[in-house]
Amino acid sequence: MDKLSEQYSHRLIFAYQAGALLVLCVSMIWCMVFVAYGWWELAATDVVLAIVSFASLLLIRARRLTAALVVSELAFLAFILGFCLMFDTPTANAPRVTHLYLPVLAMLGYINYLRRKSKFQLAVVAACLASFIFLSASNWALPFARPVPDEIRFVGTWINSFLATAMVCGCIYVIRLEFTRQKGMVRELQQAMRNDELELFLQPQINNAGDIIGAEALLRWKHPQRGYVAPNVFIPLAEESGLMPLVGGWVLKDACRTLASWADDPVLSRLTLAVNVSASQFAVSDFQQSVLDTVAFYGIEPSRLKLELTESVIIADMEPVIAKMNALRAAGIRFALDDFGTGYSSLSYLRRLPLYQLKIDRSFVNDSTENQHAAGLVRNIIQMGRDLGLVVLAEGVETTAQHALLLDSGCHEFQGFHFGRPVPRETFEAAVQAAAVHAQAGIPQSARS
Repeated sequence: MDKLSEQYSHRLIFAYQAGALLVLCVSMIWCMVFVAYGWWELAATDVVLAIVSFASLLLIRARRLTAALVVSELAFLAFILGFCLMFDTPTANAPRVTHLYLPVLAMLGYINYLRRKSKFQLAVVAACLASFIFLSASNWALPFARPVPDEIRFVGTWINSFLATAMVCGCIYVIRLEFTRQKGMVRELQQAMRNDELELFLQPQINNAGDIIGAEALLRWKHPQRGYVAPNVFIPLAEESGLMPLVGGWVLKDACRTLASWADDPVLSRLTLAVNVSASQFAVSDFQQSVLDTVAFYGIEPSRLKLELTESVIIADMEPVIAKMNALRAAGIRFALDDFGTGYSSLSYLRRLPLYQLKIDRSFVNDSTENQHAAGLVRNIIQMGRDLGLVVLAEGVETTAQHALLLDSGCHEFQGFHFGRPVPRETFEAAVQAAAVHAQAGIPQSARS
Protein backbone atom coordinates (compact mmCIF):
# COMPACT_ATOMS: atom_id res chain seq x y z
CA MET A 1 0.00 0.00 0.00
CA ASP A 2 1.43 3.43 -0.94
CA LYS A 3 1.93 6.13 1.64
CA LEU A 4 -0.90 8.35 0.44
CA SER A 5 -3.43 5.51 0.54
CA GLU A 6 -1.99 4.42 3.88
CA GLN A 7 -2.40 7.91 5.34
CA TYR A 8 -5.98 8.14 4.19
CA SER A 9 -6.80 4.68 5.55
CA HIS A 10 -5.27 5.54 8.90
CA ARG A 11 -7.40 8.68 9.05
CA LEU A 12 -10.55 6.71 8.33
CA ILE A 13 -9.60 3.97 10.76
CA PHE A 14 -8.94 6.53 13.49
CA ALA A 15 -12.31 8.20 12.85
CA TYR A 16 -14.21 4.89 13.03
CA GLN A 17 -12.26 3.75 16.07
CA ALA A 18 -13.04 6.99 17.85
CA GLY A 19 -16.73 6.72 16.99
CA ALA A 20 -16.99 3.09 18.07
CA LEU A 21 -15.11 3.82 21.31
CA LEU A 22 -17.37 6.78 22.06
CA VAL A 23 -20.51 4.69 21.54
CA LEU A 24 -19.03 1.91 23.70
CA CYS A 25 -18.27 4.30 26.57
CA VAL A 26 -21.63 6.10 26.41
CA SER A 27 -23.58 2.83 26.27
CA MET A 28 -21.72 1.45 29.29
CA ILE A 29 -22.36 4.64 31.27
CA TRP A 30 -26.08 4.50 30.50
CA CYS A 31 -26.08 0.79 31.31
CA MET A 32 -24.76 1.51 34.79
CA VAL A 33 -27.34 4.26 35.27
CA PHE A 34 -30.18 1.96 34.25
CA VAL A 35 -28.86 -0.83 36.50
CA ALA A 36 -28.73 1.59 39.42
CA TYR A 37 -32.41 2.45 38.91
CA GLY A 38 -33.34 -1.20 38.33
CA TRP A 39 -34.43 -0.69 34.72
CA TRP A 40 -33.11 -4.00 33.47
CA GLU A 41 -34.64 -3.92 29.99
CA LEU A 42 -32.94 -0.60 29.21
CA ALA A 43 -29.68 -1.86 30.67
CA ALA A 44 -29.87 -4.93 28.42
CA THR A 45 -30.26 -2.78 25.30
CA ASP A 46 -27.13 -0.83 26.17
CA VAL A 47 -25.24 -4.07 26.75
CA VAL A 48 -26.18 -5.11 23.21
CA LEU A 49 -25.01 -1.73 21.88
CA ALA A 50 -21.73 -2.07 23.77
CA ILE A 51 -21.18 -5.56 22.32
CA VAL A 52 -21.72 -4.27 18.77
CA SER A 53 -19.32 -1.37 19.38
CA PHE A 54 -16.69 -3.69 20.84
CA ALA A 55 -17.03 -6.10 17.89
CA SER A 56 -16.57 -3.18 15.50
CA LEU A 57 -13.43 -2.12 17.35
CA LEU A 58 -11.99 -5.62 17.10
CA LEU A 59 -12.68 -5.77 13.35
CA ILE A 60 -11.11 -2.34 12.82
CA ARG A 61 -8.02 -3.33 14.81
CA ALA A 62 -7.78 -6.43 12.60
CA ARG A 63 -7.72 -4.07 9.57
CA ARG A 64 -11.08 -5.44 8.38
CA LEU A 65 -12.59 -2.02 7.88
CA THR A 66 -15.25 -3.07 5.39
CA ALA A 67 -16.51 -5.87 7.65
CA ALA A 68 -16.56 -3.48 10.62
CA LEU A 69 -18.65 -1.00 8.66
CA VAL A 70 -21.14 -3.61 7.50
CA VAL A 71 -21.58 -4.96 11.04
CA SER A 72 -21.83 -1.56 12.71
CA GLU A 73 -24.07 0.11 10.12
CA LEU A 74 -26.64 -2.69 10.06
CA ALA A 75 -26.54 -3.28 13.81
CA PHE A 76 -26.77 0.41 14.73
CA LEU A 77 -29.62 0.97 12.27
CA ALA A 78 -31.57 -1.94 13.75
CA PHE A 79 -30.77 -0.77 17.30
CA ILE A 80 -31.88 2.81 16.71
CA LEU A 81 -35.14 1.74 15.08
CA GLY A 82 -35.91 -0.76 17.83
CA PHE A 83 -34.99 1.62 20.66
CA CYS A 84 -37.04 4.49 19.20
CA LEU A 85 -40.14 2.35 18.75
CA MET A 86 -39.83 0.49 22.05
CA PHE A 87 -38.29 2.89 24.59
CA ASP A 88 -37.65 6.33 23.13
CA THR A 89 -41.26 7.23 22.42
CA PRO A 90 -42.15 10.94 22.59
CA THR A 91 -44.13 12.21 25.57
CA ALA A 92 -45.71 15.51 26.53
CA ASN A 93 -42.57 16.47 28.43
CA ALA A 94 -39.78 15.23 26.16
CA PRO A 95 -39.30 14.55 22.43
CA ARG A 96 -37.80 11.47 20.79
CA VAL A 97 -34.03 11.96 20.34
CA THR A 98 -32.31 8.64 19.57
CA HIS A 99 -33.25 9.01 15.90
CA LEU A 100 -30.88 12.01 15.71
CA TYR A 101 -28.08 9.49 15.24
CA LEU A 102 -29.57 8.29 11.94
CA PRO A 103 -28.14 11.22 9.90
CA VAL A 104 -24.76 10.41 11.46
CA LEU A 105 -25.09 6.81 10.32
CA ALA A 106 -26.12 7.98 6.84
CA MET A 107 -23.07 10.24 6.62
CA LEU A 108 -20.79 7.40 7.72
CA GLY A 109 -22.29 5.25 4.97
CA TYR A 110 -21.65 8.03 2.46
CA ILE A 111 -18.05 8.44 3.60
CA ASN A 112 -17.50 4.74 3.05
CA TYR A 113 -19.24 5.03 -0.32
CA LEU A 114 -16.63 7.60 -1.32
CA ARG A 115 -13.93 5.14 -0.31
CA ARG A 116 -15.46 2.10 -1.98
CA LYS A 117 -18.57 2.63 -4.08
CA SER A 118 -21.27 -0.01 -3.64
CA LYS A 119 -25.04 -0.33 -3.84
CA PHE A 120 -25.02 -1.60 -0.25
CA GLN A 121 -23.74 1.72 1.07
CA LEU A 122 -26.33 3.65 -0.94
CA ALA A 123 -29.04 1.36 0.46
CA VAL A 124 -27.82 2.03 4.02
CA VAL A 125 -27.84 5.79 3.40
CA ALA A 126 -31.37 5.62 1.96
CA ALA A 127 -32.64 3.44 4.83
CA CYS A 128 -31.18 5.77 7.45
CA LEU A 129 -32.66 8.90 5.89
CA ALA A 130 -36.07 7.27 5.35
CA SER A 131 -36.11 6.07 8.97
CA PHE A 132 -35.12 9.52 10.20
CA ILE A 133 -37.96 11.15 8.30
CA PHE A 134 -40.47 8.60 9.58
CA LEU A 135 -39.40 8.87 13.22
CA SER A 136 -39.22 12.68 13.07
CA ALA A 137 -42.64 13.11 11.46
CA SER A 138 -44.61 10.60 13.54
CA ASN A 139 -45.15 9.60 17.13
CA TRP A 140 -45.72 5.96 16.23
CA ALA A 141 -44.49 3.35 18.69
CA LEU A 142 -44.96 -0.36 19.31
CA PRO A 143 -48.21 -1.28 21.12
CA PHE A 144 -46.18 -2.80 23.97
CA ALA A 145 -43.64 0.07 24.16
CA ARG A 146 -41.98 0.80 27.51
CA PRO A 147 -41.10 4.53 27.47
CA VAL A 148 -37.98 5.72 29.25
CA PRO A 149 -38.93 7.48 32.53
CA ASP A 150 -39.15 11.28 32.18
CA GLU A 151 -36.48 11.93 34.82
CA ILE A 152 -33.97 10.14 32.58
CA ARG A 153 -35.37 11.47 29.32
CA PHE A 154 -34.70 15.09 30.30
CA VAL A 155 -30.97 14.43 30.78
CA GLY A 156 -30.78 12.04 27.83
CA THR A 157 -32.34 14.57 25.47
CA TRP A 158 -29.53 17.05 26.07
CA ILE A 159 -26.75 14.46 26.00
CA ASN A 160 -27.94 12.70 22.83
CA SER A 161 -28.60 15.99 21.03
CA PHE A 162 -25.10 17.21 21.86
CA LEU A 163 -23.40 13.95 20.85
CA ALA A 164 -25.35 13.59 17.60
CA THR A 165 -24.53 17.18 16.61
CA ALA A 166 -20.85 16.67 17.41
CA MET A 167 -20.77 13.48 15.33
CA VAL A 168 -22.41 15.24 12.36
CA CYS A 169 -19.75 17.95 12.55
CA GLY A 170 -17.04 15.27 12.61
CA CYS A 171 -18.51 13.56 9.56
CA ILE A 172 -18.68 16.86 7.68
CA TYR A 173 -15.02 17.44 8.47
CA VAL A 174 -14.02 14.00 7.20
CA ILE A 175 -16.02 14.49 3.97
CA ARG A 176 -14.33 17.87 3.45
CA LEU A 177 -10.93 16.24 3.91
CA GLU A 178 -11.84 13.59 1.33
CA PHE A 179 -12.91 16.12 -1.31
CA THR A 180 -9.81 18.22 -0.61
CA ARG A 181 -7.63 15.13 -0.92
CA GLN A 182 -9.17 14.19 -4.27
CA LYS A 183 -8.75 17.68 -5.73
CA GLY A 184 -5.16 17.80 -4.52
CA MET A 185 -4.39 14.42 -6.05
CA VAL A 186 -5.86 15.47 -9.41
CA ARG A 187 -3.55 18.50 -9.50
CA GLU A 188 -0.58 16.35 -8.51
CA LEU A 189 -1.43 13.79 -11.19
CA GLN A 190 -1.46 16.54 -13.81
CA GLN A 191 1.96 17.63 -12.60
CA ALA A 192 3.15 14.02 -12.59
CA MET A 193 2.59 13.73 -16.35
CA ARG A 194 4.61 16.91 -16.89
CA ASN A 195 7.39 15.92 -14.48
CA ASP A 196 7.91 12.35 -15.78
CA GLU A 197 6.75 10.77 -12.52
CA LEU A 198 4.72 8.11 -14.34
CA GLU A 199 6.36 4.88 -15.43
CA LEU A 200 5.37 1.52 -16.82
CA PHE A 201 5.97 -1.70 -14.95
CA LEU A 202 5.93 -4.88 -17.00
CA GLN A 203 4.46 -8.24 -15.94
CA PRO A 204 5.57 -11.23 -18.02
CA GLN A 205 3.18 -13.29 -20.11
CA ILE A 206 4.15 -16.95 -20.61
CA ASN A 207 3.23 -19.51 -23.26
CA ASN A 208 2.43 -23.16 -22.57
CA ALA A 209 6.10 -24.06 -23.07
CA GLY A 210 7.10 -21.76 -20.22
CA ASP A 211 8.75 -19.09 -22.37
CA ILE A 212 8.24 -15.35 -21.90
CA ILE A 213 6.46 -14.14 -25.02
CA GLY A 214 5.47 -10.66 -23.92
CA ALA A 215 4.28 -8.48 -21.09
CA GLU A 216 1.40 -6.35 -19.92
CA ALA A 217 2.27 -2.71 -19.31
CA LEU A 218 0.94 -1.56 -15.93
CA LEU A 219 1.01 2.10 -14.95
CA ARG A 220 2.75 3.26 -11.79
CA TRP A 221 3.10 6.73 -10.29
CA LYS A 222 6.33 7.42 -8.43
CA HIS A 223 5.53 10.44 -6.29
CA PRO A 224 8.66 12.41 -5.27
CA GLN A 225 7.56 12.57 -1.60
CA ARG A 226 5.15 9.67 -1.11
CA GLY A 227 6.86 7.02 -3.17
CA TYR A 228 4.78 4.73 -5.38
CA VAL A 229 1.06 5.54 -5.39
CA ALA A 230 -1.10 2.47 -5.95
CA PRO A 231 -3.06 2.39 -9.24
CA ASN A 232 -6.34 1.74 -7.40
CA VAL A 233 -5.85 5.14 -5.76
CA PHE A 234 -5.09 7.37 -8.73
CA ILE A 235 -6.71 5.57 -11.70
CA PRO A 236 -10.31 6.08 -10.40
CA LEU A 237 -9.49 9.75 -9.78
CA ALA A 238 -8.14 10.08 -13.31
CA GLU A 239 -11.38 8.57 -14.63
CA GLU A 240 -13.62 10.81 -12.53
CA SER A 241 -11.68 13.98 -13.35
CA GLY A 242 -11.56 13.32 -17.12
CA LEU A 243 -7.79 12.85 -17.17
CA MET A 244 -7.87 9.23 -18.32
CA PRO A 245 -7.56 9.97 -22.08
CA LEU A 246 -4.39 11.98 -21.35
CA VAL A 247 -3.02 9.33 -19.00
CA GLY A 248 -3.89 6.57 -21.48
CA GLY A 249 -2.21 8.51 -24.26
CA TRP A 250 0.97 8.74 -22.20
CA VAL A 251 0.85 4.98 -21.54
CA LEU A 252 0.42 4.23 -25.25
CA LYS A 253 3.35 6.44 -26.22
CA ASP A 254 5.65 4.96 -23.59
CA ALA A 255 4.66 1.42 -24.61
CA CYS A 256 5.45 2.18 -28.26
CA ARG A 257 8.73 3.80 -27.19
CA THR A 258 9.57 0.59 -25.31
CA LEU A 259 8.78 -1.60 -28.33
CA ALA A 260 10.93 0.66 -30.50
CA SER A 261 13.86 0.24 -28.10
CA TRP A 262 13.46 -3.55 -28.35
CA ALA A 263 13.35 -3.63 -32.15
CA ASP A 264 17.08 -4.22 -32.71
CA ASP A 265 17.50 -6.79 -29.92
CA PRO A 266 17.25 -10.40 -31.17
CA VAL A 267 15.60 -11.53 -27.92
CA LEU A 268 13.38 -8.58 -26.97
CA SER A 269 12.19 -7.88 -30.50
CA ARG A 270 10.07 -11.05 -30.42
CA LEU A 271 8.02 -9.85 -27.45
CA THR A 272 4.55 -8.31 -27.50
CA LEU A 273 3.38 -5.54 -25.20
CA ALA A 274 -0.23 -5.27 -23.99
CA VAL A 275 -1.72 -1.91 -23.03
CA ASN A 276 -5.02 -1.36 -21.23
CA VAL A 277 -7.42 1.10 -22.87
CA SER A 278 -10.15 2.72 -20.77
CA ALA A 279 -13.67 3.41 -21.98
CA SER A 280 -13.17 7.18 -21.86
CA GLN A 281 -9.93 6.91 -23.84
CA PHE A 282 -11.42 4.64 -26.49
CA ALA A 283 -14.45 6.92 -26.84
CA VAL A 284 -12.33 9.91 -27.90
CA SER A 285 -13.16 10.69 -31.52
CA ASP A 286 -9.55 10.64 -32.76
CA PHE A 287 -8.45 7.61 -30.72
CA GLN A 288 -8.00 5.44 -33.78
CA GLN A 289 -5.87 8.03 -35.58
CA SER A 290 -3.80 8.82 -32.49
CA VAL A 291 -2.88 5.14 -32.12
CA LEU A 292 -1.90 4.86 -35.78
CA ASP A 293 0.13 8.09 -35.58
CA THR A 294 1.95 6.89 -32.46
CA VAL A 295 2.76 3.51 -34.02
CA ALA A 296 4.04 5.24 -37.17
CA PHE A 297 6.08 7.81 -35.22
CA TYR A 298 8.03 5.15 -33.31
CA GLY A 299 8.22 2.85 -36.32
CA ILE A 300 7.21 -0.27 -34.42
CA GLU A 301 5.81 -3.51 -35.80
CA PRO A 302 2.03 -3.09 -35.19
CA SER A 303 1.50 -6.77 -34.39
CA ARG A 304 3.75 -6.37 -31.32
CA LEU A 305 1.20 -4.01 -29.76
CA LYS A 306 -1.90 -5.41 -28.06
CA LEU A 307 -4.74 -3.19 -26.89
CA GLU A 308 -6.74 -4.66 -24.02
CA LEU A 309 -10.41 -3.67 -23.81
CA THR A 310 -12.93 -4.61 -21.14
CA GLU A 311 -16.44 -5.78 -21.96
CA SER A 312 -17.89 -2.50 -20.64
CA VAL A 313 -16.00 -0.61 -23.36
CA ILE A 314 -17.40 -2.82 -26.08
CA ILE A 315 -21.00 -3.00 -24.89
CA ALA A 316 -21.23 0.78 -24.40
CA ASP A 317 -21.61 1.56 -28.12
CA MET A 318 -21.16 -1.53 -30.27
CA GLU A 319 -21.06 -0.29 -33.86
CA PRO A 320 -18.55 2.59 -33.46
CA VAL A 321 -16.38 0.33 -31.30
CA ILE A 322 -16.30 -2.39 -33.97
CA ALA A 323 -15.50 0.18 -36.66
CA LYS A 324 -12.52 1.52 -34.70
CA MET A 325 -11.31 -1.97 -33.88
CA ASN A 326 -11.53 -3.08 -37.52
CA ALA A 327 -9.53 -0.08 -38.69
CA LEU A 328 -6.77 -0.71 -36.16
CA ARG A 329 -6.82 -4.47 -36.76
CA ALA A 330 -6.36 -3.81 -40.49
CA ALA A 331 -3.17 -1.94 -39.59
CA GLY A 332 -1.89 -5.03 -37.73
CA ILE A 333 -2.67 -4.04 -34.15
CA ARG A 334 -4.10 -6.84 -32.04
CA PHE A 335 -6.93 -6.74 -29.51
CA ALA A 336 -7.45 -8.67 -26.29
CA LEU A 337 -10.71 -8.85 -24.35
CA ASP A 338 -9.76 -8.27 -20.72
CA ASP A 339 -11.54 -9.54 -17.58
CA PHE A 340 -13.68 -11.90 -19.62
CA GLY A 341 -16.66 -13.31 -17.74
CA THR A 342 -17.17 -10.41 -15.33
CA GLY A 343 -19.42 -8.32 -17.60
CA TYR A 344 -21.97 -9.07 -20.30
CA SER A 345 -20.30 -12.03 -21.95
CA SER A 346 -22.14 -13.03 -25.10
CA LEU A 347 -21.18 -15.20 -28.04
CA SER A 348 -23.12 -12.91 -30.36
CA TYR A 349 -20.80 -9.97 -29.84
CA LEU A 350 -17.65 -12.05 -29.47
CA ARG A 351 -18.14 -13.41 -32.98
CA ARG A 352 -18.40 -9.89 -34.39
CA LEU A 353 -15.30 -8.45 -32.76
CA PRO A 354 -11.87 -8.59 -34.44
CA LEU A 355 -10.26 -10.07 -31.34
CA TYR A 356 -6.95 -11.87 -31.15
CA GLN A 357 -7.02 -12.88 -27.48
CA LEU A 358 -9.41 -13.71 -24.65
CA LYS A 359 -8.19 -13.05 -21.10
CA ILE A 360 -9.81 -15.10 -18.34
CA ASP A 361 -10.44 -12.94 -15.30
CA ARG A 362 -8.37 -13.72 -12.21
CA SER A 363 -11.49 -14.30 -10.10
CA PHE A 364 -12.20 -17.51 -12.04
CA VAL A 365 -8.59 -18.64 -11.83
CA ASN A 366 -8.43 -18.07 -8.06
CA ASP A 367 -11.29 -20.49 -7.39
CA SER A 368 -10.41 -23.05 -10.06
CA THR A 369 -8.45 -25.38 -7.79
CA GLU A 370 -10.79 -25.02 -4.81
CA ASN A 371 -14.16 -25.47 -6.48
CA GLN A 372 -15.19 -28.03 -9.07
CA HIS A 373 -17.82 -25.70 -10.53
CA ALA A 374 -15.23 -22.94 -10.94
CA ALA A 375 -12.83 -25.41 -12.56
CA GLY A 376 -15.55 -26.50 -14.98
CA LEU A 377 -16.33 -22.89 -15.81
CA VAL A 378 -12.67 -22.17 -16.57
CA ARG A 379 -12.50 -25.22 -18.86
CA ASN A 380 -15.64 -24.07 -20.68
CA ILE A 381 -14.25 -20.56 -21.19
CA ILE A 382 -11.01 -21.96 -22.57
CA GLN A 383 -12.85 -24.27 -24.93
CA MET A 384 -15.12 -21.47 -26.08
CA GLY A 385 -12.12 -19.25 -26.81
CA ARG A 386 -10.44 -22.01 -28.76
CA ASP A 387 -13.64 -22.69 -30.71
CA LEU A 388 -13.73 -19.01 -31.68
CA GLY A 389 -10.14 -19.20 -32.89
CA LEU A 390 -8.81 -16.96 -30.12
CA VAL A 391 -5.64 -17.21 -28.08
CA VAL A 392 -6.71 -17.75 -24.46
CA LEU A 393 -4.66 -16.17 -21.65
CA ALA A 394 -5.36 -16.76 -17.96
CA GLU A 395 -4.40 -13.93 -15.63
CA GLY A 396 -3.91 -14.07 -11.90
CA VAL A 397 -2.14 -17.45 -11.92
CA GLU A 398 -0.51 -17.74 -8.52
CA THR A 399 0.08 -21.44 -7.85
CA THR A 400 1.50 -24.51 -9.55
CA ALA A 401 -1.86 -26.25 -9.17
CA GLN A 402 -3.66 -23.46 -11.02
CA HIS A 403 -1.08 -23.54 -13.80
CA ALA A 404 -1.37 -27.30 -14.14
CA LEU A 405 -5.17 -27.18 -14.34
CA LEU A 406 -5.06 -24.44 -16.97
CA LEU A 407 -2.45 -26.31 -19.00
CA ASP A 408 -4.49 -29.49 -18.86
CA SER A 409 -7.56 -27.51 -19.99
CA GLY A 410 -5.81 -26.26 -23.12
CA CYS A 411 -5.01 -22.67 -22.09
CA HIS A 412 -2.45 -21.06 -24.40
CA GLU A 413 -0.85 -18.32 -22.29
CA PHE A 414 -0.51 -17.31 -18.64
CA GLN A 415 0.13 -14.28 -16.47
CA GLY A 416 0.38 -13.89 -12.70
CA PHE A 417 2.61 -13.84 -9.64
CA HIS A 418 3.50 -17.49 -10.23
CA PHE A 419 5.59 -16.32 -13.20
CA GLY A 420 6.57 -12.85 -12.10
CA ARG A 421 5.33 -9.66 -10.51
CA PRO A 422 5.13 -6.33 -12.33
CA VAL A 423 8.63 -4.87 -12.36
CA PRO A 424 10.41 -1.85 -13.87
CA ARG A 425 11.28 -2.19 -17.56
CA GLU A 426 15.01 -2.66 -16.95
CA THR A 427 14.35 -5.50 -14.48
CA PHE A 428 11.99 -7.19 -16.91
CA GLU A 429 14.44 -6.92 -19.79
CA ALA A 430 17.23 -8.40 -17.69
CA ALA A 431 14.98 -11.34 -16.72
CA VAL A 432 14.10 -12.01 -20.37
CA GLN A 433 17.76 -11.91 -21.41
CA ALA A 434 18.71 -14.26 -18.58
CA ALA A 435 15.95 -16.69 -19.56
CA ALA A 436 17.23 -16.64 -23.15
CA VAL A 437 20.77 -17.43 -21.98
CA HIS A 438 19.47 -20.33 -19.88
CA ALA A 439 17.49 -21.66 -22.81
CA GLN A 440 20.55 -21.57 -25.06
CA ALA A 441 22.56 -23.35 -22.38
CA GLY A 442 19.94 -26.10 -22.23
CA ILE A 443 18.90 -25.38 -18.65
CA PRO A 444 15.36 -26.78 -18.08
CA GLN A 445 12.62 -24.27 -17.41
CA SER A 446 11.90 -25.83 -14.01
CA ALA A 447 15.47 -25.20 -12.91
CA ARG A 448 15.50 -21.49 -13.84
CA SER A 449 15.06 -18.88 -11.11
